[in-house]
Amino acid sequence: MGKILAVSLVIFVAISSSLARAQDYWHYQPFSPDQLDNLLAPIALYPDPLLAQVLIAATFPDQIDEAARFVRDSPNSDYVDRLPWDVSVRAVAHYPTVLAMMADKLDWTTALGQAYVNQSTDVMASIQRLRAWARAAGNLYDTPELQVVYVGGEILLWPAQPQYLYVPRYDPAVVFFSRAPLFFGVHFLIGAWLNYDFDWREHHVYYHGWEARDRGWIERSRPYVHITNIYVNNTYQNVVINHAVVDRRVNYGPLDRYDDIHRTTTFNNFRGSDRGVTQAPSRPGPVAIPNKIITRNIDITDRRINDYRGRPPQPPAQVQGPAAPAFTPIRGGLDPRVTSRRGQTSRAQVAPPSPPVVRRNPATPPARPSARPKRDNKDGGKQ
Repeated sequence: MGKILAVSLVIFVAISSSLARAQDYWHYQPFSPDQLDNLLAPIALYPDPLLAQVLIAATFPDQIDEAARFVRDSPNSDYVDRLPWDVSVRAVAHYPTVLAMMADKLDWTTALGQAYVNQSTDVMASIQRLRAWARAAGNLYDTPELQVVYVGGEILLWPAQPQYLYVPRYDPAVVFFSRAPLFFGVHFLIGAWLNYDFDWREHHVYYHGWEARDRGWIERSRPYVHITNIYVNNTYQNVVINHAVVDRRVNYGPLDRYDDIHRTTTFNNFRGSDRGVTQAPSRPGPVAIPNKIITRNIDITDRRINDYRGRPPQPPAQVQGPAAPAFTPIRGGLDPRVTSRRGQTSRAQVAPPSPPVVRRNPATPPARPSARPKRDNKDGGKQ
């Protein structure tokens, strides 16, 4: 009897949680096609095996943030292979530039994950729409780094080299509308972690397990990939998606910057809903620490303390400045150099003049003093 009750309780809890999750999904407000175009424009031209991993990893924004911190501190990206993150997050961690971009824009990453969870068909339609625009603008063609494949009206992007994958760099505001070729930076290894690809017909990401299945890039790269059970495992047959990402609150304000495709499209329709702007928690101010000596002798709760604290504020004294500042020659009509020589002029007027110094020629003998003049005596005689 007890076992029956326990099983019934488990079933009830499972059904209740499923209904609650279904209600949450029922209240999910979908992104419009224009909003999806703006969100996906920065990554729509990524190679398919990398883009597939990015979309799944976007449903794990917390793990993306943690992985980015780990990769920044660890010089060897191979350490991520056995860390307890989703396989998609570990795969993206092998491409540090992509991981850093997703971690630095967590609101965008979360919105991308929310879109894939509930609108995978719309997301993949937006990717194909953007690729068609880039092709019409003359920017999507085969290069030594990227192979463009057309299958059943869909545009597939594959790594052109068997051992290396290149991440394209482009301006979303230009590449879909006018001529602007793609640029490629450093290359990254193609490893067993690229175990996902797109099923464009069924509109979802699937696990290929490194079996060709008419995928030319898999057939090319397979001889150079070291297959281990870390990424090639039957447990990955069902691609794990974090459905709880739709409950994560997002600050949709910064997403308005992603308007390279549709300039007038914003995310204002989400700001008044449950998926609105996250308010930053208020920070408490500094807490005053009581002084034991003061509180022992004075009642600090007495309101009269503030009435007698200090003197009442006095109005500031008015200081009358000079009409003409001394160091403004233009306004005062004075020359600073003349003012600085005033002391020299005063001392020159008080001190007696010094006798002039006579310089003589050493060949000329000194002049003899003249004879003293004779004085007349009282009787008129000469002395």
